[in-house]
Amino acid sequence: MHCQHSRSIVPHRASPVLGLALVAIAAHAGAVPATATATATVRTEKSHATMQQVLAASKPSDWRALDPAQTLVMTLPQGRVVIELAPTFAPRHVANIEALARAHFFDGLTINRVQDDFVTQWGDADSDIPAKARPLPADARAAMPDEYQRSAIGLDFTRLPDGDVYAPQAGFVDGFPVGRDPRTNTAWLLHCYGMVGVGRDDPPDNGSGAELYAVIGQAPRQLDRNITVVGRVVQGMHLLAALPRGGGDLGFYRDPAHRTRILSVRLAGELPLADRPRLEVLRTDTATFAALVEARRDRSESWFVRPAGRISVCNVPLPVRVTPAPKP
Repeated sequence: MHCQHSRSIVPHRASPVLGLALVAIAAHAGAVPATATATATVRTEKSHATMQQVLAASKPSDWRALDPAQTLVMTLPQGRVVIELAPTFAPRHVANIEALARAHFFDGLTINRVQDDFVTQWGDADSDIPAKARPLPADARAAMPDEYQRSAIGLDFTRLPDGDVYAPQAGFVDGFPVGRDPRTNTAWLLHCYGMVGVGRDDPPDNGSGAELYAVIGQAPRQLDRNITVVGRVVQGMHLLAALPRGGGDLGFYRDPAHRTRILSVRLAGELPLADRPRLEVLRTDTATFAALVEARRDRSESWFVRPAGRISVCNVPLPVRVTPAPKP
């Protein structure tokens, strides 16, 4: 089967378009000095722009602003965590989470679990106790069918050139890491660092979005297509990753006093303009992103004795930048 709107990122030596882009960036950055060692000679032949040079040469059209209607702002005592939601892949769960945010459901709840090299999870610590559980708002559902994958038809998929262990193909859609199977024409979000998913019990259709988690460790890709993934953290990830680890089973806190209280969760579009996050993310369907991927696949910095010449989907950085505040 053929999936529509597919593009591939290939090594710059095999891509005339990307090669021209890299030449332009290299000219902008200046020539690479030649050195005498054999290793340095190889580096000179393979030299291309660094990620910093690629980003410095990017155009405004290479970036897109976050949609305030699809962006969550979670405020903790330590600061703000900004989450970009992914309704393209999980529309029903995203709608439910948005209903929870509009009803201020998460306000005053807690981060209940921090498992080392795995996840940080938040929600109602008393959800399993009917008499104490916080009721869901009237326009939110308590459970819904899973959204583990969707049709790949119509997705603008940017494919990575290297193989993937868990998916026939791996790449990006709208800035999110995605797996794709061209035989079944399906695609799904991946459990990379910073991705946000919906906690559930054994039945696959009981997750509502009232319990959410963010990946804080090495990518647990075995979870792909077993849990609904709804977005990714684009700012404030360090606040979730640096929390004290829970001492109980699976990283849950034994002592409720150790939980971190959530001050509020809001949709960015409901905040005053001055309080909304001013963030742009690099588009993953651009020549600039292709150049960035190649810069990370085959590192040209002098520190690298032997660049890998390969990259996995969860090791591709997804740049985010803060835009200037509007003038009064």
